[in-house]
Amino acid sequence: MLILEPRVFDDPRGWFMETFNADVFRKHGLPETWLQDNHSTSAAGVVRGLHYQLIAPQGKLVRCIRGAIFDVAVDIRRNSPHFGKWTGVELSAENRRMLYIPERFAHGFSTLADDSEVLYKCTTLWSKESDRSLLWNDPTLAIDWRVETPIVSDKDAHAPTLDAAALFES
Repeated sequence: MLILEPRVFDDPRGWFMETFNADVFRKHGLPETWLQDNHSTSAAGVVRGLHYQLIAPQGKLVRCIRGAIFDVAVDIRRNSPHFGKWTGVELSAENRRMLYIPERFAHGFSTLADDSEVLYKCTTLWSKESDRSLLWNDPTLAIDWRVETPIVSDKDAHAPTLDAAALFES
């Protein structure tokens, strides 16, 4: 994973920042082609995830344009020395950070503020046949979602644990 902190140019009119530049991404070994953009709005306390695609894995570039989220990625490559480890970072409209999550990682986030809006680019298209989830509160992962009373979807509440899920070998 890579946290991207874009240069922001402030002036009396407001601010400007470049959120994607193929040359800069290429220099850092990041994807230069995105096939899908997603946009969500969530109330405070929502947990979305942990989602991944098994057949057509997605790399994701995530940013929060309103409010704040705690963005989480979990290494789900069984042969990785970091298998089952998670990383989390706060993304907000204020800090303007972006998080790149590579393919073969599960992704989720919790919303730390009401009406938080999240935009993310994906390297492959979403596929119903490929769609998978991990249990958001799997005790093996022990993710601190930073919310007291999480609101989760039915799908996420009944997802398999890391030990029971279909995952990547490498």
